Amino acid sequence: MAIILGIETSCDETSAAVLKGDELLSNVISSQIDIHRRFGGVVPEIASRNHLTAIVPVIDEALSRAGIEKRELDAIAVTYGAGLVGALLVGVSAAKALAYSLGVPLYAVNHIEAHIAANYISTPQLKPPFLAVVASGGHTGVARIDGLNSFTMIASTTDDAIGEAFDKVARTVGLPYPGGPEIDRLAKTGKRSIAFIDRNGKKRKNGELSYSGLKTAVINYMHNLEQRGETPVVPDICASFQAEAVDMLVDCAMHTAERSGIKTVVAAGGVSANSYLREKLNAECEKRGLEVHFPPMSLCTDNAAMVAVRARGMMQENVPPASLDLNAVSYLKIPTASD
Repeated sequence: MAIILGIETSCDETSAAVLKGDELLSNVISSQIDIHRRFGGVVPEIASRNHLTAIVPVIDEALSRAGIEKRELDAIAVTYGAGLVGALLVGVSAAKALAYSLGVPLYAVNHIEAHIAANYISTPQLKPPFLAVVASGGHTGVARIDGLNSFTMIASTTDDAIGEAFDKVARTVGLPYPGGPEIDRLAKTGKRSIAFIDRNGKKRKNGELSYSGLKTAVINYMHNLEQRGETPVVPDICASFQAEAVDMLVDCAMHTAERSGIKTVVAAGGVSANSYLREKLNAECEKRGLEVHFPPMSLCTDNAAMVAVRARGMMQENVPPASLDLNAVSYLKIPTASD
């Protein structure tokens, strides 16, 4: 029964987790949200410096909570991309040092694949094939998973990610970082009375994802209100924007499910914590007789448990470990069918 230490530092969470077989022994997360809130978003250099301060204490705490000594570890797993390159380098450097000093294999984990793999923790009975609705600050799309190590992106955004759009819209209407939870909170009291995409004259095809136009439509709407001297009704803006952003992604997922014939859908990524996305995806899947699973809130945000469980899948099918010259990769994706 392999004991794996997972390490995650792709953005503004420093995390370490210990996985023993199917049992998650610990999952420690040190968040920098309060630090970056004053700047309205993540500042890469500040994130990197705070990872440097936190990485060793976080790893030590994860091992302590798990009751595991370093010498008992069988493998080290680390997110090497995608993300902020300086932040990634902190985790990669720590992982390489540990793997070398302990003489254990090092597994390089794709951040997007790890978010999807988080569902194996919360839903142990989950088996491929299934579809994953990926919704995060940097990635948005629908992926097909045909095996523990078989990931194919079927549809993805042509521009902004949904989480990025949430944060930029939140900033536009004066909400603090991170914007996603604030929009979700205010949308519950607002009316879906504004058709942003229609205002831009845009129509969406099945399977098409694009968030730049929607984000720009909200910005233009705010500018127009300002020029007319009118006060924005922020809850209505939040409710309308959120509905259009989420509906676009859920429509894409349902179109993909229909074409593929796959009957199981999971959510993955930070935006999968959004209450309307969960409500909408659950309702549409139930309507079509599809099985749907959501990770708990603790596994939606960036965390090392998902990194460890992704590495477990790699070990189970003898995927070769990484060499000690592993480097961070800021841009990394799941391959498409045409790649």
